[in-house]
Order: sequence, then structure tokens, then C-alpha cells
Amino acid sequence: MQRIGVFICWCGSNIAATVDVQRLSALIKAEPGVVYSADYQYMCSENGQQLIRNAIREYGLTGVVIGSCSPRMHEATFRKAAEAEGLNPYMVEVANIREQCSWIHKDKEEATAKALILIRTAIAKVRLDAPLTAGESPVVKRALVIGGGIAGIQAALDIAEAGFPVDIVEKNATIGGRMAQLDKTFPTLDCSACILTPKMVDCAQSDKIDILSYSEIEEVKGFVGNFKVKIRRKARYVDETKCTGCKACMEKCPSKKGLNEFNMNLNNRSAIYIPFAQAIPNVAVIDPEQCIKLKTGKCGLCSKICGAGAINYEMQDEFVEREYGAIVVATGFRPIKLDNFNEYGYADNKDVITSLELERLMNAAGPTNGVLLRPSDNTHPKVITFIQCVGSRDVSGCGKPYCSKICCMYTAKHAMLIREKYPDTEVHVFYIDVRTPGKNYDEFYRRAVEQYGVDYIKGMVGKVYNENGKLMVQGSDLINNEQVVIPSDLVVLATAIEPEPGVRKIATLLTASIDTNNFLNESHPKLRPVESPTAGVYLAGVCQGPKDIPETVSQASACAAKVIGLLVKDHLKTNPCVAHADEQMCNGCSQCANVCAYGAITYVDKEFRIGGGKTETRRVASVNPAVCQGCGACTVTCPSGAMDLSGFSSSQIMSEVEAICKR
Repeated sequence: MQRIGVFICWCGSNIAATVDVQRLSALIKAEPGVVYSADYQYMCSENGQQLIRNAIREYGLTGVVIGSCSPRMHEATFRKAAEAEGLNPYMVEVANIREQCSWIHKDKEEATAKALILIRTAIAKVRLDAPLTAGESPVVKRALVIGGGIAGIQAALDIAEAGFPVDIVEKNATIGGRMAQLDKTFPTLDCSACILTPKMVDCAQSDKIDILSYSEIEEVKGFVGNFKVKIRRKARYVDETKCTGCKACMEKCPSKKGLNEFNMNLNNRSAIYIPFAQAIPNVAVIDPEQCIKLKTGKCGLCSKICGAGAINYEMQDEFVEREYGAIVVATGFRPIKLDNFNEYGYADNKDVITSLELERLMNAAGPTNGVLLRPSDNTHPKVITFIQCVGSRDVSGCGKPYCSKICCMYTAKHAMLIREKYPDTEVHVFYIDVRTPGKNYDEFYRRAVEQYGVDYIKGMVGKVYNENGKLMVQGSDLINNEQVVIPSDLVVLATAIEPEPGVRKIATLLTASIDTNNFLNESHPKLRPVESPTAGVYLAGVCQGPKDIPETVSQASACAAKVIGLLVKDHLKTNPCVAHADEQMCNGCSQCANVCAYGAITYVDKEFRIGGGKTETRRVASVNPAVCQGCGACTVTCPSGAMDLSGFSSSQIMSEVEAICKR
């Protein structure tokens, strides 16, 4: 006979304000198998946990049901309390009456009635619960960082500093990411390269860090502590072990019509190139779309010029497979495309540029050697107008509904730098509102206005059009309640940012959760902000949401701390709620193996007695419990019903359904 204890939490007023907790506790006492029922204001508190422990001991409870908030929050807490009194932790069930009742219902009677059903459902399940024992799996003491921007670099350096080997996989020919494209950083206006380059060099010189540039993730298998990853090393047609970075090949290359991606396509580069002077690794790469030799079989001049013999036109993509204990995703961002914003004339006017393009124009290593010139005629602009929130906070469907967070600050930075270097230049900024949520950020913005005389206009821009060689910026001035038209020489669009498009592939490979804006979801926004819902996978930088460099670096170091905490363990407890096959029912159809995202299911040939002293050999499913993550996909796919899940068996699920239908 089961002896079940039910404990209902008030959660302060989160639950109690909408659910009649005391009446609920009294009603539950009448449920079959329930020998104890209690309510408490904060069940997750030390006193609340002691209440549970005392009841287990005094009433000899064989199962526990907690009516509280989400099991994601406190399931581990309540299981530990039960285990401390000798009760198997998997004999504890949590009914989520906060999120599923009190937070969505206004009527107290309705919320209480639903809470009663949910707790009855948990009681029905716990009646059929059986003690489970967690296994152990070894931890591979190596980490993978996907993305070589400032987030990936910082995470890798911190992990390596703790003594663990780490691989950086970067899809581009060099690490550095977007930060490498910047001239100055806010709010200190210090040189971006001066901050970033030493960290890039540290990565290259560390004996614990292996940089796999010009590479992409192709396949991920396994689970926390034991990921098996296949990496595609794209053919760069240059031997990394031989190239000295002398750039002689670049100077002699006759094909110089390739758009320079690093300079935002504002100038051209040769078919063989090194992205920028401080690139790590300092190794050339050949663009097969521009290389005459690879396209026609002719030329080959770079091979003749190269004294190191590093050029190899026969090079093919290679695949490497490595094992990791933890993975950090730091795939970065890109500015959104402006195809839906024709009103700003970006496609029609060379002198309408994005903020990142302005960064390259103002950079000493940029296409104009740091001299600010109009792209159309290479003259100095005398009037520059910035337009804020282009594609950000846009609910029309053309842009993004979220605030990109960094635009207000980098626009203020650009305005200050222009006014400082070219004091005779007029600078206007159209804005909705100025958001400066950081240390010394608001002071930085006020400097732009008060010290540098930047003209901030509160209002939206309706359109930008060309008239007699001038860009006419037509917008609203809401402070003065009037329409204004500002003749400008250069218009700069503060475009929204979005995750790199490859993040969806990464999310699929890692079985990670992704939101409607393609940002990777954290496990919990407050309590687990750098962990993904997939155990062993951590999130750093803008792949998780818009953020500036200081916040990105902080998050990267937080990821590193989580990774180090995992890698120092020799073994991890495995989830005992794993699938298993009824061999008598299994027909070997392979459907369960086809849907298993973790590769936990294989097939073996077994002999079965069929009567009359005869046997037959059949192919049946075999589940590796160390690999299975208990997702349950196989159980709903199996046509013969042979697959079942410990802790969430078919009989338990059906008992819950029956409890819900009970009146």
C-alpha cells in the first residue's frame, strides 16, 4: 500500500493569491493512498524542506507530491530533501500549479479546481513510480568553443587557463569576429584592436588552445561529458604549416575583383588574401570563386611566387572527429539586411551606409586608411545624419521587434569621433529614445550632446531621397512639433543586429532551443542565464541575445566557469529515466533508432524460444543507458509498443490521463 504525502506551496502570494491553498490541501487528504497533506508559505525554504523530511520519517511515506512552481526550478531541491531521509529521489513528483494555474487564471475557483486536477495527476503517477538509480559516465576533459569572436576567445582563454584543452572552431579564415572590424569601443574610446589583438595572440600561443579556422561543425552526437563532434575543415588551398604570412602572393595575384568582406564590401581584395593585418592564424586563403587557377586551370602565379611552397590547388575539405566534455556556443551576430527598408535609399545611394560600414571607413586599416570620405566621390562629408533604430523595435514585420541594445551607444561614439576629427562637420541624430543602460554610458551620451555639440532630434525619418547631389533626410521633430528636411552629404543607418544565420544549424545539431528571432534560449533567464536547456551546452555573446562587448566578455567568462566546473569531475551522474525495449515485443523495424537524436539505440541478434524445443534468432533494439537522455521520442514512434521509458512509462502516462478525466 502506497503512503503518499502531499505538500502544497503558497509561493508567497504567487500561488496563494489565485489558488485556495488551504482548501486544496484539505481536499487532497481524501485521495486514495494519501496519508499526509500540508501547506506552507515557502516550501522550497529550509523550513519547508524540513517539513517534508519530518513527514517522510514520521509517516513512513513511500511517495511525495509537491504542488509548487515549475520542476525546472526546484525539482532537484525536493528530491535531495527526500533522499536525505532515505526515500528514493525519483519517488518525488512536482505538480506545477504556479505557471499552469495561478499565473494564467484570474478566477480563484477555476484555478483551484485545475490545481486539484494537477495534483491528482501527480498522485496517480507517483503510485506507479519505482525507485530508480542514476548511473555514471566518464567526462572527456576537453572543451569545444563554436565561434572565434571576442566571446569565444574569452571563453577559450579562461578554460585553457584552468588547464583544460579547448578547440576554437571558426567558420572564417581568422578569429576576431566583429570586434576586429571596429575602430574604437565605447564608453572609453580605446582602440578595439589594441584590446582584441593581445587576446588573439594569447590564443595562438597557448599550448592548450587549438584554433580550427575556416572550419564548420558538421555533426554532433553524444551527451554532456561525452560529445562526439565531426568538424569540416574547408579547403583553403594554402598549407597552414608552411605559410609564413609574407603576403607576396597577395601582391602578385592578378585577380583583384573579389569584394572585401572584412571591409564590408567597400573595396576589393585579391583572390588569395589574409583578411586583416593582425589575423590569427596569419595564413592566406584562396577564394575559389575568384581564383583564375581554380576556375580555368590557368595562372598559378601565387604558387610560383610562394617561396615556402604553401600553395596547394589540389587541397580538399577534410573532416576531423573529436570528443568533448562541454560545448560553448559563441556564434556572434550580423547586421540585418535592409531589403525591406527602401525608404532610406540604401540600395540606391552609395552615400547611405550602415554603422558597421562607417566603422571600416573610419578605421586606419580600412579602405580609405581612416580618412572619412563619401563612397560616391571620395570627398569629405560636411553634413552627416544618423538614423537610429533601423529595423529595431519594429513590429511591422519588416524588421525585428526587439531593441538591439548597442545602437544608441555606437551612434554616440561615431558622432563624437567625427566631431573630434572633423570639427567643421555637422552631425544630426534622429532617435526614438536614447537607451544607455551601462556604467558611464549615460555620461558618454551627454558628452556627445554637451561637449561635442551633436544635434539630437527626437523623431522618426520618413524617407531619404536624392536632390541635386544632396541626400534629403525628411523626418519628424517631435520636440518642436514640426517636419524637418536636412540636406546631408552622408547618411548612416544604425541597423538592427541578428544572430548569424548558421546558428539554426548549430541549434539543430545540439538539440538546443531557439526562439522566434533565432536567438538561442537559455535554460532560465535569471538562475541559469548561460546554460542552454541541453546539458553541457553553454551560450556566450549575441547568439543568446543583443549585448555589448563588456556584457559579452562577462558572459563568456561565466560560460568558462561552468565548463571548468564540469570538466573537473571525473564522472557525471546519468539520468535514470531512460528508454528500454521489451525484446519479446520488438520487431527490429529500426524506427526508434531513426528518431533517436543521441544515437543511443543499436540492434542485436538474439535467440528466442518459440516452443517445441525450437529457437529463432530475431533482431531487437538495445538501448545504451549511458547515452539515452530520456526524451521519449522512441516510445511514441515504436509501432509495436515495445519501447518504454523508466519513470514515464505508458502505464504512468495513462494513469495521469485517467486522473485528469476523473470528476
